Amino acid sequence: MAILKIARMGHPVLRSPAQPVKDPTATEIRRLVQDMAETMYEAPGIGLAATQVDVHEQLIVIDTSEARDQLRVLINPEIIWASEERQVYEEGCLSVPGIYDGVERPSRVRVRALDVEGNPYEFDADGLLAVCVQHEIDHLNGILFVDKMGRIRKEFFKNCLY
Repeated sequence: MAILKIARMGHPVLRSPAQPVKDPTATEIRRLVQDMAETMYEAPGIGLAATQVDVHEQLIVIDTSEARDQLRVLINPEIIWASEERQVYEEGCLSVPGIYDGVERPSRVRVRALDVEGNPYEFDADGLLAVCVQHEIDHLNGILFVDKMGRIRKEFFKNCLY
């Protein structure tokens, strides 16, 4: 396993949309999952998208558990339902260190993805897990949480962000 370099705000790889993983059971994907998990835990973070480590495939690792022992792997994830109810949750990002801000998102989502065995699965998420899933899927689409900040907040953080 290896610690991967996480791209920082301003690096063009963060704006590149990811492509679907063609073979979720490939050895390279399994190795990438292990490396991404190790990188996320070391950072420390609760989620990491492959685009953040300059791999443009739809792969996310997440662990929102307090014990840091419930790794979720989402390959080719998609949100198939989102609640109308919204919540504001303070977010940060491993690619934008030191910046935190409230972001409004749907409070509950249903997600469909593949696991490392290539099996499709679905799960419902709320709270921190819902926020994390949406944040990481945004990364796969070239979107950063700072894009969701209001104009005044962006201006406030301007020197830090760009």
